[in-house]
Amino acid sequence: MAWAPPLAGLAFVGALKAFGLDGGYDGSMASLVVSIALLPVLFGAVFAAVYHAELIAHRTGEPYGTLVLAMAVTVMEVALLASAMLGADANPALARDTIFAVVMIVGNGLVGLCILLGGLRHREQSFRITGANAYLAVLMPLATLSLVLPNFTVAAPGGAYSPSQLAFAGFATLAIYLAFLYTQTVRNREYFAVVIEGDDVADKAHVPSNRATAISFGFLVASLGVVILLSKTFTATVAVGLDAAGAPATVAGVIVAFLILLPEFSAAVRAARANKLQKSVNLALGSACATIGLTIPAIAIVSLVYGAPLELGLTPKDTVLLFITFAVALLTFGTGRTNILYGMIHLVLFATYIFMVFSP
Repeated sequence: MAWAPPLAGLAFVGALKAFGLDGGYDGSMASLVVSIALLPVLFGAVFAAVYHAELIAHRTGEPYGTLVLAMAVTVMEVALLASAMLGADANPALARDTIFAVVMIVGNGLVGLCILLGGLRHREQSFRITGANAYLAVLMPLATLSLVLPNFTVAAPGGAYSPSQLAFAGFATLAIYLAFLYTQTVRNREYFAVVIEGDDVADKAHVPSNRATAISFGFLVASLGVVILLSKTFTATVAVGLDAAGAPATVAGVIVAFLILLPEFSAAVRAARANKLQKSVNLALGSACATIGLTIPAIAIVSLVYGAPLELGLTPKDTVLLFITFAVALLTFGTGRTNILYGMIHLVLFATYIFMVFSP
């Protein structure tokens, strides 16, 4: 049941606090056991958060529905990244690796899977070009400002921004995203309306009541609270596991990205199989835009206030993958119709990204 993980998580964390523990890993065997035991609670809270966000999204309708999901995912991501930036063994590159992983997972993995499965079932699918172009117009400058431009500045070394540059980048990304939100929710909502193929009466018949929506909102807040409280545990446990396995450090960003995006995969894939590719596009590209537009300002504030180091610039290899992803996306979303060819191309690019993570 979707209410169990947040309640169990809050009870578990409360018990730890009562005994003077925080669930973090301090190098001892006892803390490692506690950390591993808390991971299922964390995963349950993530899935519960997305479940209740989906229920609220069904009540509010598009485009507010996908916005609710994107906000929930972003809150979880910021909590995980902030815990890694402020820990005893800070990882200044985790934010960069996670944001890039989200863009690649969403822009190639999720988009490719939705287009492929939808194409296999429906041959061709429709979506609104105006909405897809709006997402790409936002995503490309956000990714460039956050992940590419830091490599070409001289005020700070190592792919980092100086404090003033970081403050400006955070403000610029937030301004772009807020302008996008105004367009999506007020000015041009029709750009993102779901293209319905077939009868939608069944969906309308199951719209949650106001009471059910209010209850889900409460559980959503509780679930996000559990994720925030256990974020330190997760990042520390991942670091220990990667060290033991001898895996590249960038794998941590992939794991964090998969954790926060995995529940959203099911909603996007279901929409594509139901011949509602526009909803899949809203979920996928909307999450990528929110990840950068809201996460960068949040972690910029953390970095500036607490003096935490932050590396944002991508490697040349990753920069090439980012640009080819955008180039293919422009072609994929340029006609308003998709087929399995575009899905396969995006999935191959995603497989290339994963391969290069483990074999740089």
